[in-house]
Amino acid sequence: MDDLIATITQLTQQQSTLPFAVYSSFHEQTLVNVPIARPLLIFVLSGEKELGREPRSRCQKGEFVFLSDSYAIDIRNIPRDKPYFALILEFDAADFSDLPTIVEDRLAYFIGTTGLELQQWLQQFVQIASWAPAAMIALRKRELLALLFHLGYTAVTRMKGKPTISQKINDLFRANRFQDISVEDLCARLAMSDSTLRRKLRQEQTSVMAIKDRARLGHGLHLLQTTDDSINLISDRCGYQSQSRFTQRFKAQFGLTPTELRKTRKSSVEPPP
Repeated sequence: MDDLIATITQLTQQQSTLPFAVYSSFHEQTLVNVPIARPLLIFVLSGEKELGREPRSRCQKGEFVFLSDSYAIDIRNIPRDKPYFALILEFDAADFSDLPTIVEDRLAYFIGTTGLELQQWLQQFVQIASWAPAAMIALRKRELLALLFHLGYTAVTRMKGKPTISQKINDLFRANRFQDISVEDLCARLAMSDSTLRRKLRQEQTSVMAIKDRARLGHGLHLLQTTDDSINLISDRCGYQSQSRFTQRFKAQFGLTPTELRKTRKSSVEPPP
């Protein structure tokens, strides 16, 4: 795992756009109500992750957790003898098309072991990540889902829920770079009336405003974890007109401020002069 972490770290320092994300921290991170807009596969390469509320599920070094596209989950990232380090892959609905159709309720998540086959896949994926075209990356991700199923993790078929209006609106906000979209424009893009849109969202127990906020804050969380951009710049990229508003909404959603989260990514040991 150490060699893989070193390779990933070097790659992320050299290239900003990669088909995976890396979250790392020197100190414990405790986040509540983390929105999961699309299925996420998280390989814990160092440290430990805890999920949910008491009793929490534990995902340790050498394990993975697959999160379904559910609304929110509580997460705790814990360094142990080394900093917490995880590689994250995001999936679209099309990535699941090669899997058997199994009619069962969606799972919030499941945890497995990153055995030799998965380690080899990860190493190969990381090696091609900097140069492979998008079509090849998509094929490799579908291959990974098929591999998980072959290894006995049939719950992978239960990670993708049925398409919802909430998810479609979330995707529209993402495509619009998290800037405002009027209800009229949303209705036009979704080909439905205002009353139909509001009725469907009531059925899903949400609203356009709530979806927009989750999309923006989820993106803000991702940028805080993966970049060194200023909080002011991140708030602007998430569609907030002020850093103070972003900080207020971020703390209300996740239970800590962007500055407090940023501090967990920094070592308490000062480098030598």
